[in-house]
Amino acid sequence: MSSGAFADRGADLELVGIQKRFPGFTAIEHLDLVIPAGSFFALLGPSGCGKTTTLRLVAGLEDPTGGRILIGGQDVTTQKAFQRPVNTVFQSYALFPHMTVLENVAFGLRRRKIADAVGKAHEALRLVELDHLAARKPVQLSGGQQQRVALARAIVNRPALLLLDEPLGALDLKLRRQMQLELKTIQEEVGLTFLHVTHDQEEAMTMADTIAVMNKGRIEQMGAPEQLYELPKTAFVANFLGQSNLFTGPVVGETSTAIAVDIAGRSIVVPKTRSHRHAGDVTIGVRPEKLTLHRDKPAPDPGHNVMGPGRVTDVSFTGVSTQYLVTVPGVGILIVFEQNRSFGPVEGEGDEVWVTWNVEHGFGLDDDPVSPDPKFVADTTTKSIAAQRRAALVTELEEA
Repeated sequence: MSSGAFADRGADLELVGIQKRFPGFTAIEHLDLVIPAGSFFALLGPSGCGKTTTLRLVAGLEDPTGGRILIGGQDVTTQKAFQRPVNTVFQSYALFPHMTVLENVAFGLRRRKIADAVGKAHEALRLVELDHLAARKPVQLSGGQQQRVALARAIVNRPALLLLDEPLGALDLKLRRQMQLELKTIQEEVGLTFLHVTHDQEEAMTMADTIAVMNKGRIEQMGAPEQLYELPKTAFVANFLGQSNLFTGPVVGETSTAIAVDIAGRSIVVPKTRSHRHAGDVTIGVRPEKLTLHRDKPAPDPGHNVMGPGRVTDVSFTGVSTQYLVTVPGVGILIVFEQNRSFGPVEGEGDEVWVTWNVEHGFGLDDDPVSPDPKFVADTTTKSIAAQRRAALVTELEEA
């Protein structure tokens, strides 16, 4: 496909054995990936995991050290960025300040001498509901409106593949949520293939059909958002895509449908269909919102796991829900989310409680734990969060 051609629909993207080495480190060690045509695909991961490098390789802004890149079945590995049927929407918008909104959107079409550039630009602006602001300059628009213009400018070229590089990162929370839904709607209407790079878990789960969670240059797990959230394969995925309570112990019992794991003298049952490992030491987990607090010791129930007694050590009211930290001797800290159906927290600091969850809500990881490693314990302290944010900021400043 030449740079002057329009795509009738989205094309599939295939990465075959992609490697990318920089002096002193390897950004991507070996990446195989197929993104079906017309899908909304998200690459999700922390700073430095290789997701932005992958996007730049697809865009033609970086050359791979090894491997091939195919778009719509055509090998584009050696093609320059302008030769590929690809457009990118950046977080910075990159609009021309001296041009009107309409001129910004029509700019690429005019350079490629596409017929009726103005008419096509108006059509793209109508798609993002900004045609009534076509005569304004970018400085006269809000951040959300500028982002829509950048999206219209990319879509108007009808690329077979649209790359989104943290496109909503500069927007406030309410506008970001609104744009997430609008982006998904536009993708479905236009039918292009979207590859979205982000570190925002909620953003990826809101918009993407398929998510690939990246860590240290490789894909840890890939699948539908619901699958990754409900059945994480590794501790990294379990703790990066939301929060998890993870425990490590030996398998001490087995039936045709479930395994029983010894966690500090307590037998915790996990369905075999929800566990990647069925023997030896395993790491199992459950999401905080699946847990229920009890003031009295619950009666034995084969359909529920029981953990306790424990002590409430922290209560955080977040509006929709309340987060409880419950310290259980021999186990550690459990995180419990309970929806606020009444006024204020149900339990208070210092209260003795038991925690239960439905056996069907547990999961078992594929990690190979050699011991009850602290990496499986969620660190919810303010000091840890501050350190993570500082590290992320340093990385961002270094990349700027």
